[in-house]
Amino acid sequence: MNALRKANWQLWWFGFRYIPLIGFCRPRIIELDDQRTVIRMPHHRRTKNHLGSIYFGALAIGADLAGAFLVFHKARQRGLSIHFAFKDVKGEFLKRPEADVHFVSNDGALIDQMIEQSLQSGERVNQTVTIHVTCPSLHGDEVMARFELTLSIKAKKR
Repeated sequence: MNALRKANWQLWWFGFRYIPLIGFCRPRIIELDDQRTVIRMPHHRRTKNHLGSIYFGALAIGADLAGAFLVFHKARQRGLSIHFAFKDVKGEFLKRPEADVHFVSNDGALIDQMIEQSLQSGERVNQTVTIHVTCPSLHGDEVMARFELTLSIKAKKR
C-alpha cells in the first residue's frame, strides 16, 4: 500500500473511531512528506454554509488536520509516543472559498524541532503552526484564509 493511500486510510479510521465530524466532512490527504502536508476538503452539501462557501466549522476541521497529521505521521515514522493538542486558534478569513479547499502546512522542520526539544527536556513544548487555505480551482495559490494554531507536544520513546 503506498504511503498516501495508507495515510488516508489512517485518517478515515481516526475519524470513524474518535472524531466522527472528520469523517462526515470527508477530507483527503493529497500531499504528505516530512516537511509539508496538504489536506483537501470537498465543497459539498456537508461542508458548505448558506452562502455557498465552505462553512467555518469545516475550515476549522481542515486546519486542525493539516497541523496535526504531520505530528501523527512523524510519530509513526520515528516510533515515538507523542501526545499533542491545540491550545488556541486564530483564524483570518480573507475571501470566501466557494469550491474545494486545500489546507497547507509547511511546518515540518518546526515540528521536528519541537519533538527533539520535548524528548530532551521531558517537558511539553508549545509553538505556533501556520495553516494556509487555498481554493486552487478558482483562485490558484491565493490564500483564502490563514490559521495560526498553538500546537502543544509531549514526546517520549515507546
